[in-house]
Amino acid sequence: MQHVASDGAEIPAIGLGTWTLSGDTCRSLVAEAIRSGYRHIDTAAIYDNEAEVGAGIRASGIAREEIFLTTKVWYTDLAPRDARRSVESSLKRLGLDYVDLILIHWPSNAAPLADTLEALHKVREDGLARHIGVSNFPSALLRDAVAVSRSPIVCNQVEYHPHLGQTKVLSACRELGLALVSYCPLGRGAELFGEPVIQAAARAHARTPAQIVLRWHVQQEGVAAIPRSSRIGNIRANLDVFDFRLSDDEMRQVSRLARRNRRICDFAFSPRWDAA
Repeated sequence: MQHVASDGAEIPAIGLGTWTLSGDTCRSLVAEAIRSGYRHIDTAAIYDNEAEVGAGIRASGIAREEIFLTTKVWYTDLAPRDARRSVESSLKRLGLDYVDLILIHWPSNAAPLADTLEALHKVREDGLARHIGVSNFPSALLRDAVAVSRSPIVCNQVEYHPHLGQTKVLSACRELGLALVSYCPLGRGAELFGEPVIQAAARAHARTPAQIVLRWHVQQEGVAAIPRSSRIGNIRANLDVFDFRLSDDEMRQVSRLARRNRRICDFAFSPRWDAA
């Protein structure tokens, strides 16, 4: 398994996203994904599936220390005491003593960023999380976070796929030594997979369009991806992207699809995004 290194964190380049997965389906998919070779699992307090994710990890039969587990603090819980309480509640639901990475899920103006990061620093000092990071931070806010955090910020998890360029965020991550973790890495699925450049690369490499897109992610410096699927066949296939390479021209052609500028996750509470 390829890893992305960032300030002591070794983040597996492909992980399993669990947004929208629930109940026994979530538990069984997490367990089977880990048995199939996944070592990176992503959840969040707001997903309402942490108990099932924790049960899946235990059911997998793989030692906890081999799993890189991420969860997140929702944007309404960023006041220091609330952030601490959120982490402790997540651990209780997961049935675990620590997570590998705790993220601010979305930025918010309701609590000073420095205060939230200090709370997460103390969470890390107390052994409840091995690393801290952020999610959905535009490039300027990311720089602000790094400037005020006493603990290293190891990643920015953002929506990133060929239909949505993240040039400024990716540049900031590289400048600051952070990993970029892509959520929704497959975009809108069929819409992206039907692009002629994706289809051509899939034929050339005898791979699925999804594997081409994920290969495009992990072939970029400092990028990991957390695709979600409710089908175990797709979950297994998504991990099978480390034994081939896209050519430089294929990488450029896929990257040019960013001119579509199609963002999936954009809400009333979202920050002001970087200009495309």
